[in-house]
Amino acid sequence: MKHVIALDVGGTGIKAALVGPDHELLYEARRPTGRDRGTDAVVAGILDFTAELRAVGLRQYGQAAAAAGVAVPGIVDETNGTAVYSANLGWRDLPLRDLLSARLDGMPVALGHDVRTGGLAEGRIGAGKGADRFLFLALGTGIAGAIGIDGRIEAGAHGYAGELGHIVVRPGGPLCGCGGHGCLESVASASAVSRAWARASGDGAADAA
Repeated sequence: MKHVIALDVGGTGIKAALVGPDHELLYEARRPTGRDRGTDAVVAGILDFTAELRAVGLRQYGQAAAAAGVAVPGIVDETNGTAVYSANLGWRDLPLRDLLSARLDGMPVALGHDVRTGGLAEGRIGAGKGADRFLFLALGTGIAGAIGIDGRIEAGAHGYAGELGHIVVRPGGPLCGCGGHGCLESVASASAVSRAWARASGDGAADAA
């Protein structure tokens, strides 16, 4: 069966799937991002996971995936396939699309910003379908938004549109992964809420859920 590989790299976990022609979910898996092991280990884990998904497709459907789509956090140059910067994962100017394509024996790979990619999907087949204007807001390890306008996601003049997680809302507040203090995601992301609740409750295992 014809299918593609989909990979969503988050600051905490990686979600993956094989997806059929009509958006049907054929296979799914997830694993920790492992950012505590360092940037090189995170990149190696992404490459390994994607190669495993290709092998699953070959084994289950008798053919390799037609293409792979990979969404990553931070600043992404989608045209050149470069993961420019990620405060949470520590990379800079990483040619991730080329690394993935080489690992996948030349398979076509699309690299996208995680939230803009999520917003695009939401606009095409989700809650934003049919709306000419919408805001997609993602709350996870960080916070970011995607602005949908006339069927596309607005990247902004410098590719930062929707990056509201680094707006300072509490001057002098908690240190953020970007190096600033009091950014929105340092006080209101799922990871920040988990840390605050763990401190308040005295339960080190407490989380945002």
